Amino acid sequence: MAQLLRIGVIGSSECGEELGELARRVGELIAWEGAALVCGGLGGVMQAAAGGARAAGGVTVGILPGEDPRAANPGILIAIPTGLGEARNALVVSASDSVIAVGGGWGTLSEAAFCLKSGVPLIRLRSDLPELPVREAETPEEAVEWAVDQARQRRE
Repeated sequence: MAQLLRIGVIGSSECGEELGELARRVGELIAWEGAALVCGGLGGVMQAAAGGARAAGGVTVGILPGEDPRAANPGILIAIPTGLGEARNALVVSASDSVIAVGGGWGTLSEAAFCLKSGVPLIRLRSDLPELPVREAETPEEAVEWAVDQARQRRE
C-alpha cells in the first residue's frame, strides 16, 4: 500500500479573514487530492488549512512545538508533541514532500529556509516573505496542483 503524499502548509500564526479563506481552500484541495496535510498544528493559517482539510475528510498532522497534544487546533487529526519549540519547524519541513507557504512571518521564513536548504519544493501564496527564489501561485488551486505534482515527482 502506497503512503499518502504529505503536503506541508506553513504560514502566519495569526491571520485575517482573507488569508484564512485562502488557507482553508488550500486545506480542502489537499484533502480532495488524497494527500495528508502537515503543519505546525496551532492557530492562524495552520488552523484554517487543517480545518479545511478535515471538513473535506482529509488527514491532518500537527507537529507541535510543545509537549501537550491537547494544544493542537481542532482541525488536527494526528497531534505530534515535540517539546522543541520553534525548532519543530525543521520537522514540519522534513515530514513534507512539498510545502505551500500562505502568508507568513519569521517562523514561516525559517521553514522556507529549511525547504531551500533541504530541497523540499516550496511555493508561495500571498506570502509576505522577503523575495525568495521560489514560485508564487496566484490561487489556492495553482498552489496545490504544483505542490502535489512536485510531491509525486519526489516520490518517483
